[in-house]
Amino acid sequence: MWINYRWFVMEEFLQVGVITSPHGVHGEVKVYPTTDDVHRFDKLKEVYLENGKEKKILHVRSVKYFKNMVIVGFKEYTTMNDVEVLRQCPLLVDREHAVALDEGEYFVADLLGMNVTSDDNKYSGVLSDVLETGANDVYEITLSDNKRFLLPAIKECIVSVDIENKNMVIHILPGLL
Repeated sequence: MWINYRWFVMEEFLQVGVITSPHGVHGEVKVYPTTDDVHRFDKLKEVYLENGKEKKILHVRSVKYFKNMVIVGFKEYTTMNDVEVLRQCPLLVDREHAVALDEGEYFVADLLGMNVTSDDNKYSGVLSDVLETGANDVYEITLSDNKRFLLPAIKECIVSVDIENKNMVIHILPGLL
């Protein structure tokens, strides 16, 4: 599954989920999580709701899990009618409240739009999408001639990543192009 993130250098906010529908009569909502660690919702005290016009801070009052969804209640909403208008709204956290990353881990939002160059300088382009697979992520690279190819995000292919300067050096294994 892939998420269509916007391309910004070091986004201030990171998406953790998308509201899909109201749940019950007490103002709870079903949230489709877009984070690797779904149980991070247990630690969230507040999130930002983006409704297309503004970001509004919401305070989490309850969290439950049901199948692949998170059921979240907010202090600001107490009825089903209150939350009906929140369908398809993203839930965000600021970087200060984002999960800590291990070395070699990156937020997808920071990778998208990154300049990519092969270690032999034969190819250059932009990282245009990240596909999440069971084994490892796969980067979609759009080359300068608009051709695209898929590169596994494994240590044999990723030589270096410079988040601040938005640059990545890759090694293209034989047969990938």
